[in-house]
Amino acid sequence: MQAMILKRFGGPLLLEEMPDPFPAKGEIRIDVAACGVCRTDLHVVDGELPQPRLPIIPGHEIVGRVDMIGADVEGFTLGMRVGIPWLGHTCGHCPYCASGHENLCDAPLFTGYTRNGGYATKCVADARYAFALGETGTDSQVSPLLCAGLIGWRSLQFAGEAKTLGLYGFGAAAHIVTQVARFQNRRVFAFTKADDTKAQAFALSLGAQWAGGSQETPPEPLDAAIIYAPVGALVPAALKAVRKGGTVVCAGIHMSPIPSFSYDILWEERKLVSVANLTRQDGLDFLKVAAECKIVTHTRDYPLAHANEALSDLREGRLEGAAVLIPAFH
Repeated sequence: MQAMILKRFGGPLLLEEMPDPFPAKGEIRIDVAACGVCRTDLHVVDGELPQPRLPIIPGHEIVGRVDMIGADVEGFTLGMRVGIPWLGHTCGHCPYCASGHENLCDAPLFTGYTRNGGYATKCVADARYAFALGETGTDSQVSPLLCAGLIGWRSLQFAGEAKTLGLYGFGAAAHIVTQVARFQNRRVFAFTKADDTKAQAFALSLGAQWAGGSQETPPEPLDAAIIYAPVGALVPAALKAVRKGGTVVCAGIHMSPIPSFSYDILWEERKLVSVANLTRQDGLDFLKVAAECKIVTHTRDYPLAHANEALSDLREGRLEGAAVLIPAFH
């Protein structure tokens, strides 16, 4: 198989030929059709996450077909289209797993971070953490749902019943969440870099009621705000934008330092919370909702060998929606 491999932090991914992996007990092997490029992949490549595995094949928004099934696997057949998300394995017995919070497992494995991911022509996954996808939508269109969509969905749940919703950072997750929020009759206010009129126009085209710079005051107080951009300075900005009793949700796995801020913008029972990973139930719930509201993802396809270009385009804000690697695309 071919794979783009990270061997040192900050370095480029290297295209290499490798032996095909074989599924162990409880695993399936996937012939990768598409793998979305997520901001978390940038954090992995840049060495911003603790205790990574090196060398590693990044990628955790994987769509493909089952082409080999390991022992003791039920519910999957050869040729079935499946999705492989960020959460790749949990221990099943720590206090978090036992209480329904497997996203906080003490001994997890994460796809493309601590186990090899989907920047490859084939990958192996724990079958218990794979989702049957059905046949609706192209592989490229579906792949961003596996993380941008899933973490977006979980962060939206943390926003509660908010009717006025602010989204800070209008990338892959926000462009999906906007569609879900509009389906739920919420009003969306999009915050971007001050001069990013293209992203603001994109947000408005998807149904956002207002779009402006991240330090601007929205036309009305927000019930909740979700921060997708990994920028700590957005935390006090979002706290100032939410009403009394409102919630600010930090949805990223990594964020630059949060500057100090005066207590008065947190006071009056405003809440500041973070979202970590996802549960398998999140995936089942979200994929159902995604089908109901007919989410349309905006993607740009790249050949597998152009993974470094896709990561650079993501880092520099040159994307509208999500980047997707297509191994068969040349």
